[in-house]
Amino acid sequence: MVTALGFGGGPLGRLATGTGEAVATATVDAAWNEGVRYFDTAPLYGIGRSERRLGGVLARRPRDEFVISTKVGRLLRASGDPDERQDPGAELGIVFDYSQEGAAASFEESLARLKLERVDILLIHDIDGWTHGGRQPQAFAAALAGAYRALAELKSKGLVRAIGLGVNEWRVCRDFAERAPLDCVLLAGRYTLLEQEPAREFLPFCLERGISVIVGGPFNSGILATGPVEGALYNYEPAPPKVAEHVRRIAAIAASHGVPLAAAALAFPLRHRAVASVIPGMISKEEVTAAASALRHPIPDQLWADLGTEGLVDIVT
Repeated sequence: MVTALGFGGGPLGRLATGTGEAVATATVDAAWNEGVRYFDTAPLYGIGRSERRLGGVLARRPRDEFVISTKVGRLLRASGDPDERQDPGAELGIVFDYSQEGAAASFEESLARLKLERVDILLIHDIDGWTHGGRQPQAFAAALAGAYRALAELKSKGLVRAIGLGVNEWRVCRDFAERAPLDCVLLAGRYTLLEQEPAREFLPFCLERGISVIVGGPFNSGILATGPVEGALYNYEPAPPKVAEHVRRIAAIAASHGVPLAAAALAFPLRHRAVASVIPGMISKEEVTAAASALRHPIPDQLWADLGTEGLVDIVT
């Protein structure tokens, strides 16, 4: 069981060393105080820093009162490709490894960084074209033949409670789930107020298979939180004018109902029965408080009806 509002731990890894430790602690503590009990991280985030920081704070909390997910598919090694370091000051680099042995090693190393005896959800990370380009089929095949076996074995031994994928493309999730049973998928940035394509085929597929969907990136990298302000980001880049205009129209209709854009953005994915949690990445206690307040904001059904009438969203109940 996960809380409707989860905590995306990616930004914790981007905080600088030193003062970043205190900010990370305050951010995670704020999430806990707001009732958040699901926390997601990965070795990639800050080359292990997110796991260490998140685990350090959660280690002070009763273990049975929270759910934590992390990921496999990348090992942190001194021999890692410098282009994959993601952090110029890091001593370690990223090595992609979707083998059974690599996934098992990644799991053990994550436990050590988290300083926890177990994780609840273990996900195969980034076997999509977004990450691998033309080598995506090879990554997919390696994960299916290797990493998935490691996850299934860990689950059978009771060392993890649920297994799945963490990716940016819904078709990869569907294709994988057609070949191997999954408990859940973490789909980042693809089912939001701006993008509803998964609702046509993938989310019904998940309901049929009993696969829970965790929606990452519900703000599409920021624009659905800030609105179409100058410099607003969409999919990690400056938002194109067409996207900014689309968001402006959504925000105007939301405002006419007294609803902040961020509140609508967090609430929309949760309307679908396949979606269990939304996990925005949060980097300060202020962002945590704002997200929790947004999700509590009452939203009239007429808002969704109006967005549908204007052709701005596909309405899914």
